[in-house]
Amino acid sequence: MQQENTSSYEQERRQKAQKLREMGIDPFGGRTEGVTAIDQVRALHKSEFGQDGGPVVKVAGRIMLLRDMGKLAFLRLRDASGDIQVAVDKRRLDETSWNVRGLLDLADQIVAEGKLGTTKTGEITIWATKVTMASKALLPPPAKWEGLTDVEARYRQRYVDLWANPEVMKLAKLRIRIVEEVRAFMRGRGFVEVETPMMQSQAGGAAARPFKTHHNALDMDMFLRIAPELYLKRLLVGGMPKVFELNRNFRNEGISPRHNPEFTMLEAYEAYGNFETMAEMVESMICHVAQKVFGTLRIEHKNAACEVTKTINLEGDASKPTGQRWRRVRMDEIVAERTGWKFDGQPLSAELIEGLRKANPGKDLKLNGSPAEQLTETYEKLIEPTLIDPCFVTHVPSVVIPLARENKDNPFFADVYELAINGQEISPGYTELNDPDVQAKHFQHQVGDKEEQQKTDDDFLTALKYGMPPAGGMGMGVDRLIMMLTGAESIRDIILFPLMRPQE
Repeated sequence: MQQENTSSYEQERRQKAQKLREMGIDPFGGRTEGVTAIDQVRALHKSEFGQDGGPVVKVAGRIMLLRDMGKLAFLRLRDASGDIQVAVDKRRLDETSWNVRGLLDLADQIVAEGKLGTTKTGEITIWATKVTMASKALLPPPAKWEGLTDVEARYRQRYVDLWANPEVMKLAKLRIRIVEEVRAFMRGRGFVEVETPMMQSQAGGAAARPFKTHHNALDMDMFLRIAPELYLKRLLVGGMPKVFELNRNFRNEGISPRHNPEFTMLEAYEAYGNFETMAEMVESMICHVAQKVFGTLRIEHKNAACEVTKTINLEGDASKPTGQRWRRVRMDEIVAERTGWKFDGQPLSAELIEGLRKANPGKDLKLNGSPAEQLTETYEKLIEPTLIDPCFVTHVPSVVIPLARENKDNPFFADVYELAINGQEISPGYTELNDPDVQAKHFQHQVGDKEEQQKTDDDFLTALKYGMPPAGGMGMGVDRLIMMLTGAESIRDIILFPLMRPQE
């Protein structure tokens, strides 16, 4: 990101900082009052102000552009809300401010005060009467200060990316708004927000490889949580009927455009609910967030040229009640619909396996597990990536969902949904298993690599023995939701500080 001769630039900037000190000016500023956000200043402007007939305003920002014309200079300042031009004219400035102006560089942060007006070309401008230092930048901005182009550098130095690329700041603010609306929706539904342990003596709630650490004082191994599920269910046992947590989870697994080892999840549990009440809730929530933040239920994804590449329709079937408008289909039914394989609980024949592989080259179809695993793999690799509009895929094989209740009519399946939008799972929801004896058996027979199998959590089973009410539960990948709503192509675009391999 930095130019090869950065060291010489830094030395020059340090010399300017020293000159400021010699003038009695702290190059790193101090407390400043009365500053107005740039977007609010721009909103104050009226055409009748003329060149400098408007009110006196004070702004603080980073210098993104500096055009020096001797006794007059034009600066472009940027804060978190936007940009504005500042005219620095020797006739209007006091001596100290003019001397400060001569020591300014790109990326410096300053405070400028003056009358609001325009230039001869009509550009909104602050005609500065006073300029003070806020922070001297000792390193220069990227060569192209209108925006970083080195993607890896952007992720590593997000603190530069945010002010160099306005779209990155916009995306960061959208994330904040989306999370705020999710929280507001849950509270509006009567759920209480709780906090559960992030360090656990036993990782549980999902089949995933945890990060392991050691607690010295207790001389015991600990794990960063892979899910808060088992602790949230303990709260149902304790008498809290509707709980949720916006939590950080950690999984010691791969990194991809859709996976980061540290990620954000929403999990919620409701006593006397089931997977259908959770489906209604998550559908209503996502529609609420989209409408509140974006003002539409039709989400357009655009490329760099601002051309629409994909439209996601969150409206669903308007003839149905709110919260029940998105498609609902059983996993075995959608597999039969898309592949012709009518699942009957028996393993796929060698002929069918070969046919699926030939029809789907490049999909790495193994199909060498149990019938339940074959069905799940077929759905996840061939069908889920094609589901752009919202679709609740229900009745997943129970053996792969050990914490969900089996369907009464056909125990091979569990009463669950997997919500797919934009080709990936956004949210799973269960009718929760609350029988401690059945739960103990499920823990012992969980499908998956032995290294990733969930060990029996004896304390959780003890909690269930005290009686957990029938309940519905759901999880939602907040990062994936934000990707879907904003059109971000990588999870690293919507995480402020994604995990990166250290630079050598």
